[in-house]
Amino acid sequence: MQTIGVIGAGTMGNGIAQVAAGSGFEVRLIDSSADALERGLGRIDSGLARLQSKEKISAEEKETIRSRIVGSTAISAVADVDLVVEAIVEKLEVKSALFTELDRICAVDTILASNTSSISITRLGAVTGRAGKVIGMHFMNPAPVMKLVEIIRGLATDQETYEAVERVAKTMGKTPVEIHDAPGFVSNRVLMPMINEAIFCLHEGVGDARSIDDVMRLGMNHPMGPLALADLVGLDVCLDILRVLHRGFADSKYRPCPLLIKMVDAGFLGRKSGRGFYTYGDDESLAFHPSQGYL
Repeated sequence: MQTIGVIGAGTMGNGIAQVAAGSGFEVRLIDSSADALERGLGRIDSGLARLQSKEKISAEEKETIRSRIVGSTAISAVADVDLVVEAIVEKLEVKSALFTELDRICAVDTILASNTSSISITRLGAVTGRAGKVIGMHFMNPAPVMKLVEIIRGLATDQETYEAVERVAKTMGKTPVEIHDAPGFVSNRVLMPMINEAIFCLHEGVGDARSIDDVMRLGMNHPMGPLALADLVGLDVCLDILRVLHRGFADSKYRPCPLLIKMVDAGFLGRKSGRGFYTYGDDESLAFHPSQGYL
C-alpha cells in the first residue's frame, strides 16, 4: 500500500487523510464540492499547525506531510490508488451509488473501504463486482486522536483484503479490532442507545442537559457526557445511525427520540452547525431546554 484515496473532505475524511499522510502514504482527498474540499484542506492545515505548536512534529515534517495530500473534485483521481476509504454521508443509497462508480473506475486490485458507522458492508459489496475487496474501516472521531479502527468484514470480504487493511491501520498507529457485519457494528450498537436514552431523559424532563452529562462524566467517569458527544458526532449522524439500527433489528429500543428528530429538522446539528444540545462559537456556551430553548 502506497497511495490512499479518501472520498469526502468533511470531519472524518479530512482527519483520515491527515492520519494517512502523517503515516507516509500518498493521499488523494476527493470531494464533489470545491468549497467543502477547501474547508477540509484548511482543517488539515490547522491540525498540522497544532501538532507543530505542541512540538509533536517539526516545521519540515509538517510541510512533508502536507505535500503528500492532493485535493481534487474529480472522482477519477482515485482510479489508480491502492485503497479507497469512503467517508461521505451516512445514507445507504448514496454510498451504494458511490461504490458502484468506484468499482467501475478503480483498478481491479484496489480495495474499497467504507468509514460507515452503521451501514452493512455486505450490501455495499453486493453493488460491486469485487465484493471480496470491500471492507469496513471505521475510524473514531476525531480520527487523528482516537486509536480505535473497527475493521468490518462483509459476508464476502476475503482474508487477503482484511489482512491488508489491518496492516494499513497499524501503519497509521491505530489499533484495529475485527468486527463482523451487523447494524451499528459494536461501537454504535452500544453507544447510540445510550445517547438516545440521554436524549429521552432530556425530552421527558428527568434532567437538564448539563445535569445529564454531569451524571455520566462524574458518576460513570466518561470523558464527556452523551449529549455533548452527540453534538460532536453530529445529531444528523446520530439520527441516521439510530434509523439503521431500528430498521436492521426491528426492535423498538432503537427508536429515535422525537426530540432528536426535531433538533435535526430544525438544523440544530451540534458543533458543525453552531448549536445542538449546547451552543458553540464566540458566545458563552448555553444548554438546550426542550420547552425554553437555550439557557
